[in-house]
Amino acid sequence: MSVSFRDEELLADVICRLIGDVRHVAVGASSPIPATAALLARERGRLQNLGRPYVSLLGSGAHSFFTDGARELFDCAGQGRVDVFFLSGGQIDGEGNINLVSVGDYNKPKVRFPGSFGSAYLYYVVPKVILFRVEHSRRTLVPKVDFISAPGGSADNVFRPGGPIALITNRCLFDFDRARRRFRLASVHPGHSVEEVIENTGFDFDGPEQVPTTPAPSAETLELMRKVVAPQLAEVYPQFAEKVFGVGSLSPHAGRGLG
Repeated sequence: MSVSFRDEELLADVICRLIGDVRHVAVGASSPIPATAALLARERGRLQNLGRPYVSLLGSGAHSFFTDGARELFDCAGQGRVDVFFLSGGQIDGEGNINLVSVGDYNKPKVRFPGSFGSAYLYYVVPKVILFRVEHSRRTLVPKVDFISAPGGSADNVFRPGGPIALITNRCLFDFDRARRRFRLASVHPGHSVEEVIENTGFDFDGPEQVPTTPAPSAETLELMRKVVAPQLAEVYPQFAEKVFGVGSLSPHAGRGLG
């Protein structure tokens, strides 16, 4: 029996599986879907009595180890104590480079983005960086970014433990081959097609002859997301929790952040 789900729930489930079995997942600001995935991963870990992953949501009082914001996040990442992080960009190209600065001529840009902040640093030191972009179009997924805020790859003589492992969009999931610095189409989300992905992607990518469909979230996953994760999420993202899950206030689960 098929179970209905929202796009946000599908993406959170996919990201949760990408997180895998790790110790610590950190989520930056303005990232409600990755935050949903991180909290879902923690709840799955609790059900399996794993006690992990720990989850740190910037801006959260209930779900963060940090008392000094991003400064502590950078220190923790530099010490190798953040296993997964999420990055996005106004532009992302086929080599995994991201642009958080501007489009067009740097001195006279057509569009100005918020800025790189710590993206380049975290891209180098966090082992599993998951790229995330809801808008999958030739405007956002480009042949070459106009400005490299954070490079997807580095020269062979550069020590770099971190980097991208995947790119997830509203249309599909790409894996990233670090050695070749190139994306590979891993699956296409339900309701979308390979032809649609090709048409809306500005860079070339690899893929199998038969591209699988992204698995839908199970009924058990949806129940866990809606009943346990959503109330926790409402502390940091109340509008998102209300829109997607119909949760408008905190619940007793909201204070379970550090366990």
